[in-house]
Amino acid sequence: MTFYVYKYINRGLFEKDKTTFVLMVCFKIMSTANKISAADISCFLKSGASLDLRSERQKPFNFIVDKIWLNLLALSRHHFSGDNIAFFRDLPDTISRNETTWRQFTEKNEPENMPIPDYAERIASEKEIGPFIQLCLIRSLREDRSLVACQ
Repeated sequence: MTFYVYKYINRGLFEKDKTTFVLMVCFKIMSTANKISAADISCFLKSGASLDLRSERQKPFNFIVDKIWLNLLALSRHHFSGDNIAFFRDLPDTISRNETTWRQFTEKNEPENMPIPDYAERIASEKEIGPFIQLCLIRSLREDRSLVACQ
C-alpha cells in the first residue's frame, strides 16, 4: 500500500520535490518501525535553530560560522532513539582537537561521500540508523549538501 501511494503521488510531483517527498516517506516508515523518533526527525529538520548564540559557549575555532556551531551544539546534545547517551556528545571537543582534519572534511566538494573523521566506525556499527546519523551530521556541518546526501 505504501508503495502504491508513493508511486501515485510521486508521479504528480515536480522533479525538484521528489527527493523531499521520498525523504518524508522514509522518515515515516522509520518512525513507524521505531527506528527513529519524532525528536530525531526534529533534530534533523531544526538542528541548532532553537539555540541562542549569546547563551552558548563560544566556538573554539574560526573556520565554522555561528549557525553551524549552533547546529553542532544541538547535535551533541541530542539522544538518538535507543541511545542512552548522546551519540555526538563530544563532537565540539573532538572538532577542536582535530581542527585540521575536520576543516578538510567540511571543505570537501562532496563530504557526504567521505568517511566522517573520528566517527566513521561508530556510525558504521549502527546498522539501522547509521545512515540517518550521518545525514544529521552532514546537515549540521554542510546544510548546502543535505539534499545531495539525502539522495
